[in-house]
Amino acid sequence: MNTELMNEELQDFIRKYDLYGCIQCGRCTGGCPVTVRTNLNVRRFVYNSLDQSMLDDLAKLPEIWDCTACNTCAVRCPKGLKPVEVLMGLRNILVVEQGTVQPTVRDALESVFLEGNPWSKPRKTRSDWMEGLDVRIAEPGEKVENLIFVCCTVAYDPRVQILAKNLVGLLNKAGVDYGFIGESEACCASEVHHLGEADLFAEMVEGNTELLNEYDAGRIVTISPHCFSTFKNQYPALKARVIHYTQLIAELLASKKLNFSKEFPEKIVFHDPCFLGKQNGVFNEPRTILGQIPGAEVVEFERRRERSLCCEGGGGKMWVESESKKERLAETRARDAGALGASILAVACPFCVLTLDDAIKAKGLEEQLRVAEILEIIGGLVE
Repeated sequence: MNTELMNEELQDFIRKYDLYGCIQCGRCTGGCPVTVRTNLNVRRFVYNSLDQSMLDDLAKLPEIWDCTACNTCAVRCPKGLKPVEVLMGLRNILVVEQGTVQPTVRDALESVFLEGNPWSKPRKTRSDWMEGLDVRIAEPGEKVENLIFVCCTVAYDPRVQILAKNLVGLLNKAGVDYGFIGESEACCASEVHHLGEADLFAEMVEGNTELLNEYDAGRIVTISPHCFSTFKNQYPALKARVIHYTQLIAELLASKKLNFSKEFPEKIVFHDPCFLGKQNGVFNEPRTILGQIPGAEVVEFERRRERSLCCEGGGGKMWVESESKKERLAETRARDAGALGASILAVACPFCVLTLDDAIKAKGLEEQLRVAEILEIIGGLVE
């Protein structure tokens, strides 16, 4: 490659991530939650990315896969930069330009391309979870106030399918105007972006935008914070407003369209999902819902809201294993919940359910603590 072209590519990389705006203060690395268990140094990656000769080698360092895209570095940056995106850019170099990735990453990306989900599941079975339920399916062109986007993980993973099923029951009880998309729903591509496949991400954004804009939707309601964050922040041509289901449920409780009719005598601590809280400022609605449950005692983690400890489920980490053998952040979170005397570790994200479920088992806390998504908790508590 000639020097002129190399310099042009470097300048494009620098401009895209505003690398010259970095003042090397180190607040990103200082706040990065995974630094307690890995060698990831975000500040150093940003600095070294200014050197064209280092980009390829940087992309090969295993630490770039330790980033969970929690966004703490961006929250803490005094210059308003997004260091996390530099790491995603380096992953793109590795995935697209070098074509050297872990088999699990390759398989997830290939599955999104072929089947519209990262779990290697057939597209035609995406709506199998609906069997036996009174579910309304919206048709393209149809006017619908709440267009529900399920999420690949919720659609296919038996552990979290209950979230979609309970949401159907709640919407029917509230008499809400809603519609699901059905089998034509495809991956939001959040994890495609975080796994570094920029071209596939752009393709999925274009296809999903075209699909979602075919509906005359008042708003798009997502179950997963990852879908919510991606649609809200990376789909500029979407016509409908995007909200998370906790915002809808809080609204229905406020308007008395939903009312709790049963007690739930448990001590609950809520874990803020990174993609809901830090990245999009949705902190109050989950707490509003939990705070109205009869008989429940709600307590808080010391690290909460903007300071919430990441569970390590985002940033493509469901498909990439860290080389570190130190305690996982989800295990730290489970241990902290146990120390608070909580019986329920409440979450509002399917990835958090899966990572924290494993963490509770790893720490041997199954007898005193369990993970429950908010939709799991409230599904059987309302009139």
